Amino acid sequence: MLRTALRNVLAHKARLLMTVLAVLLGVAFVSGTLVFTNTVSAAYEKSSAKGFDQVDVSVEPSAGKDDDKAAELTPALLKRAAATDGAASALGSVSGFTALAGKNGDPVGDGWQVRGGNYWGTDDPRYPITEGHAPRGAGEVVIDSATAERTGYRVGDKVRMSVDGPVLTATVAGIFRTDDGAVAAGGSLTLFDTATAQRLFGTAGTYDEIQVKADAGVSQSALLAALGKSLPKDTVELTTGRELADQQAKAIASSLTSLKQTLLVAAGIALFVGTFLIANTFTMLVAQRTRELALMRAVGASRRQVTRSVLFEAFIVGAVAAVTGLLAGIGIGAGLRALMGSLGADFPDGPLIVSPGTVVAALAVGILITMLAAWLPGRRAAKIPPVAAMNSLHATPTTRSLVLRNTIGALFTAAGVAVVLAATTMGDAGDAQAPMGLGAALIIIGVFVLTPLLSRPLIAAAAPVLRIFGVSGKLARQNAVRNPRRTAATASALMIGLTLITGMTVAATGVQQAIGKMASDSIAADYVVSMANGSYLSPDVAEKLAGTAGVAASSPMRNSYSEIDGADEYLTGVSGTAFGELADLPVADGAFRIGGTRVVVDEDTAKSHGWHAGSTFTTTYDDDKRQRLTVAGIYRGNEMFRGIMVDLPTLTPHLDDPADMQVLVKMDGGASDAAKDGLRAALGDSPAISVQDKQDISDEIAQMVTLMLNMLYGLLAMAVIVAVLGVVNTLAMSVFERSQEIGMLRAIGLDRKGIKRMVRLESLVISLFGAVLGIGLGVFFGWAAGELVGTELATYELVLPWGRIAVFLLLAATVGVLAALWPARRAARLNLLTAIKTE
Repeated sequence: MLRTALRNVLAHKARLLMTVLAVLLGVAFVSGTLVFTNTVSAAYEKSSAKGFDQVDVSVEPSAGKDDDKAAELTPALLKRAAATDGAASALGSVSGFTALAGKNGDPVGDGWQVRGGNYWGTDDPRYPITEGHAPRGAGEVVIDSATAERTGYRVGDKVRMSVDGPVLTATVAGIFRTDDGAVAAGGSLTLFDTATAQRLFGTAGTYDEIQVKADAGVSQSALLAALGKSLPKDTVELTTGRELADQQAKAIASSLTSLKQTLLVAAGIALFVGTFLIANTFTMLVAQRTRELALMRAVGASRRQVTRSVLFEAFIVGAVAAVTGLLAGIGIGAGLRALMGSLGADFPDGPLIVSPGTVVAALAVGILITMLAAWLPGRRAAKIPPVAAMNSLHATPTTRSLVLRNTIGALFTAAGVAVVLAATTMGDAGDAQAPMGLGAALIIIGVFVLTPLLSRPLIAAAAPVLRIFGVSGKLARQNAVRNPRRTAATASALMIGLTLITGMTVAATGVQQAIGKMASDSIAADYVVSMANGSYLSPDVAEKLAGTAGVAASSPMRNSYSEIDGADEYLTGVSGTAFGELADLPVADGAFRIGGTRVVVDEDTAKSHGWHAGSTFTTTYDDDKRQRLTVAGIYRGNEMFRGIMVDLPTLTPHLDDPADMQVLVKMDGGASDAAKDGLRAALGDSPAISVQDKQDISDEIAQMVTLMLNMLYGLLAMAVIVAVLGVVNTLAMSVFERSQEIGMLRAIGLDRKGIKRMVRLESLVISLFGAVLGIGLGVFFGWAAGELVGTELATYELVLPWGRIAVFLLLAATVGVLAALWPARRAARLNLLTAIKTE
């Protein structure tokens, strides 16, 4: 039986090629993802280890026992650390966000990777100077070599930067080399002299960290123990350099987790779609060899032997696909690293990592998926009685089997719809995610089972259009419904891909419009000023904006912790006299009046405390002082405005270090390019500060949503490619099965163009059938997901992107036409007499 199986594989190489390609693509994506993430993680781990070569033990402040304020690392504590037995040296480190502008004025890097710090003395062992010298005074900085290369800055150039708002201008005194993992990840590191860094980062006279280097022969653990004895345990926390390196490597690698999961999910979808192609292929191969298998049964082969024979064929196909997919995946992994680098994501240098786990995963996925998909056709073939098989009595499914299939499909679909509808009524989106996912899976399974039943009425709906093409159109429709199960399996592959694409598009379009509507409805200000990285603004920014020519009203939004009724609550300090002109928030109870001890509260917060207009409550500020406040009004909050709003003169005296999340600005003449330029000029064209009008906010959200969708479209394109291979394979094998029929059609007058047209229209009908099902399911899932989003986003409304839906239908039609090119050409080139004689 094994020799027979091997012979069958070799005899059907061309037909199995599409199956191999489908599995190969999925395996290549899986292995490529693992190679890419393992390579980058290993490179970061090595880079992080190098970055902490000069740190054997790190000393950081811990929270004091009497209050929540962190202890200070003073110069006296630095001396004690340096004098500890086993310590060769100790230096104080200060760091914080520092936005550096490139020569074009745009910020270099983004987010937490953009850092500043202090250069210790004139020869900091952490940062070897390669050009120039150490910074001397507030007017000089040194920058890392990677940033210098990206920006083109050289020693002696003037650079502009910002720490928390105000613009600083300094001279590049030197360029240093570093193995810091954040810099390797595409960030930047700007260093000042210690006194300047302490002043800029709000730690005058103290340090954020003390880094201790061990004497030769002293281990990190021994130095850790010695420092634990010499330094006060209640004010400091000690960590070894090895632990710091591991933490940084894990932190950076964890940022790849979402990318890795997304890529693996896309690969899983492609493999799932591929199972339809594999099952379809083996179903048709087994059907074509029914008499052969029956003869083998007649001469003594058991059912198990027949099933094992089919599974062995699948094993060979899966093994070939897995091995070639693994090799292709290694190339994809290398290509992904190069692609990400070209898109601006800088990774540390390192070798390509192909771990044993990657090899095992590739082989296991490829072989198991193929064998699982082939098991049902093999089992079905083994159950056919030999005499029935020889007489082809098995060809038409029994009414009982079709009724059972349709009943099961209807039950699954109904159960899925019920679960999804129940999930949409849950108030908490987090709790509803699992039921929603379960319901979606049940619906997809149910619709797949029902697809043969659905194929007849839906394909019949295309009959009026197909009549335009005469006999070819009529034959195409009949061929499409001749074998409903095969048509269903072929269309389902495309259906799944378009379901996901359509569902995400519908939900994302609604979210995009909802946030844009929220911004336009609730913001009455012309501009919102904030830090580009989302951190806090210096209070100087609000003061400068308030004094800028043309500003009619402005207000910072200053956040602070407080304790109310034993629970932590955020207070937002705003200008009570100006905020009403800057925000348009509907009032549900009372009046929107802020001033003195009068505050306004959003509905959710008021409900949680049982407040109404006129209620009073006691708040404990961050400085532990208490005050009685009165609720003047209750407003309907949203994602941009929520919580308890307090007048700035009431809140600010209780803050040790005031900082603003954003500043709202209203101009005398409204928003304009000149007004925006004026505000940016007032802030010194700071690279760290973003000045946005309502359209900018909407455009930023739209850009993020579009970028996300484009990434998902690119990933799901793999599933669509596999679906195309499925259509090609199904048509090619269908043409082979219908060779005699095609020969007869040629004999009675249908020319080659008619044959080609027939096959192309059949492919087009099957593809559009899958697209209609997929788009219909996608719209339903998009609506359901939107219902969950609506619980968190009050302005959410269902928006059907008709333009994109039309593009998806056009894409499906294009898939159908392209997939039919080779099978149609093959059908038209069949020799008439040879085809008629085919059995």
